[in-house]
Amino acid sequence: MPLHALGDKPFVRGPPLAFPSPTSAMENGFDHTPPGRRAPLATTLSPGSLHSAAHSPLDTSSQSLCQPRAEKRGARGAHEARYVSARQSAVCGWWAFAPRCLQVLNTSKGVLFFLCAAAFLQGMTVNGIINTVITSLERRYDLHSYQSGLIASSYDIAACLCLTFVSYFGGSGHKPRWLGCGVLVMGVGSLVFALPHFTAGHYEVAADAGVRTCPADPGAACADSASGLSRYQLVFMLGQFLHGVGATPLYTLGVTYLDENVKSSYSPVYIAVFYTAAILGPAAGYLIGGALLNIYTDVGRRTELTTDSPLWVGAWWVGFLGSGAAAFLIAVPILGYPRQLPGSQRYVVMRAAEVQQLKDGGRGAASSPGFGTTLRDLPLSIWLLLKNPTFILLCLAGATEATLITGMSTFSPKFLESQFSLSASEAATLFGYLVVPAGGGGTFLGGFFVNKLRLRGSAVVKFCLLCTLVSLLGILVFSLHCPGVPMAGVTASYSGSLLPEGHLNLTAPCNAACSCRPEHYSPVCGSDGRGYFSPCHAGCPAAAQTSADGQKVYQDCSCVPQNLSSGFGHAAAGKCTSTCQRKPLLLVFIFIVIIFTFLSSIPALTATLRCVCDPQRSFALGIQWIVVRILGGIPGPIVFGWVIDKACLLWQDQCGQQGSCLVYQNSAMSHYILTIGLLYKVLGFLFFATAYFLYKPLSGSSDGLEASLPSQSSASDNATDTQLQSSV
Repeated sequence: MPLHALGDKPFVRGPPLAFPSPTSAMENGFDHTPPGRRAPLATTLSPGSLHSAAHSPLDTSSQSLCQPRAEKRGARGAHEARYVSARQSAVCGWWAFAPRCLQVLNTSKGVLFFLCAAAFLQGMTVNGIINTVITSLERRYDLHSYQSGLIASSYDIAACLCLTFVSYFGGSGHKPRWLGCGVLVMGVGSLVFALPHFTAGHYEVAADAGVRTCPADPGAACADSASGLSRYQLVFMLGQFLHGVGATPLYTLGVTYLDENVKSSYSPVYIAVFYTAAILGPAAGYLIGGALLNIYTDVGRRTELTTDSPLWVGAWWVGFLGSGAAAFLIAVPILGYPRQLPGSQRYVVMRAAEVQQLKDGGRGAASSPGFGTTLRDLPLSIWLLLKNPTFILLCLAGATEATLITGMSTFSPKFLESQFSLSASEAATLFGYLVVPAGGGGTFLGGFFVNKLRLRGSAVVKFCLLCTLVSLLGILVFSLHCPGVPMAGVTASYSGSLLPEGHLNLTAPCNAACSCRPEHYSPVCGSDGRGYFSPCHAGCPAAAQTSADGQKVYQDCSCVPQNLSSGFGHAAAGKCTSTCQRKPLLLVFIFIVIIFTFLSSIPALTATLRCVCDPQRSFALGIQWIVVRILGGIPGPIVFGWVIDKACLLWQDQCGQQGSCLVYQNSAMSHYILTIGLLYKVLGFLFFATAYFLYKPLSGSSDGLEASLPSQSSASDNATDTQLQSSV
């Protein structure tokens, strides 16, 4: 059955077919015929012919409406053609306000710029700042890692609930308006996410020397009792839910809006730039979030805590206020774009030629211009996608990648913080330095290689397969880990011998008379290189000196042996620094895993767009995102959070109630991540391999067709264009 190119479905009112006139006086895509000699719009043509109906520059995107003849009339049945005016729909503006100065932005590059800004903002907020402040939120609101995983997964839960509706009806609706409204909702979500800071009161933590040193103040025994702040988890989940609702149109309708308004060979590059912005957003989020964590959460209030203290909470909320305001500014220009950009009709036939050939007779129905505009077509749409094995396998492969991406992006800063004994801000900044070149570069290079190497059909899937294989080998680096700094009473006894796992004993003869409380966690690093739970557990008296660099130093600590004399040693506030020799190797291979994981993202998306028929692309992306989120995005952070909790050695004690994790076992954390990583990478490799062997492209190549279509800067191939349209 021949392939039929479709225009924008909301303009369909009947069977006639419309194409731009090949015989009009055209120059650079615009008509220069005098107004008095122009044929009227919507003039019906005789069967098998095209009427010369020229149009103004604002009419260059007149709707291309293709309606196949009924099969009983034969494959050689003639078509009727007419022009449908797009004068109003092709203008950039807001309803009646559409000044001519705005039309310079009414191009595919203009749309790309604002969509990139929206994707950058979404990535910066959801995948950057939130992941950066996870540790601070756990500390401030007494959350476990699995609760943090639920907060992160709320984004994907919202997307799953909205994707079918948005992709199905938004795909046949006014895409820029759906996109603009989504960005507005995303901004509201950011403001809701910052709300707990203003309603939970000031951050109170007992940091005075009398509580932390030996002997402990008995009157402050349960000053750090459970506060009930964990209930704010629901507010954070609501904010993430709104983020998910708002971002749903961005990666379904936004991608298809770009793809249908640019040349087919340029589409991977445009989509790669779009996704590169989405990847650079998290990188910027990590850097900005890391910088904000160096500012105390209650801005303007003085505190004795330092950024090295595990009790320190930075200004996590500032970034969400800024992203909320930026979302409203970005949404305004997106709302002004037309349903279809001027000059986009020339790409309709080109896209149809790359569509995978379907065997069943449902293809004819799916190719009709009215298909997908009503609920009546929904069952058939779903059935056609379910019968497409390549599409299903690409969805499953995307789900495996999403599990690792969402899980590791959420908890990688915590992994680096534990492995290298870094502060939360240092870990977030370091991870940002990895994501900027690896994630952004990989995403852009993926689209670049598809365009440069002219990859089509199964070759795109093969490229994804090779990238997955390399990242699978790179993830073996998690078999290595940095040895944890020994901590007295947790991983080592006070005498220096190792403690069996799970056998905690914070009390020793050297601090027995101090009456130290397990609620008062304030780690210090002894002169013997071991960490201690607090100055009290190290046997340090109340007197503390401040060094030249502003660090507190406790002298004559009874539990810290002195190396050079028979006296007691000293301890400095904060955790001991890591001397791990494997740090460069770990960082290099983490970089390799990130870049090759993102290198396959744009090729996989391109393969998805090319393995389904043209009217189903928006809906197919919506279904794919549902599968990816249900099987990958939602369980990913929860599974990783649960696994990381399993590697916890020491939990915060809040007068009998368990708080957040204080100390992790580095070896267990690495091995758990290695197991999950290998499992999902192997599954992804198998899904891509099967999709490669099952992909069945058209017998004809689209390269010749693509070359024969008129470019936006020239209309000299009108004869070829006429012949091409007649064959369709």
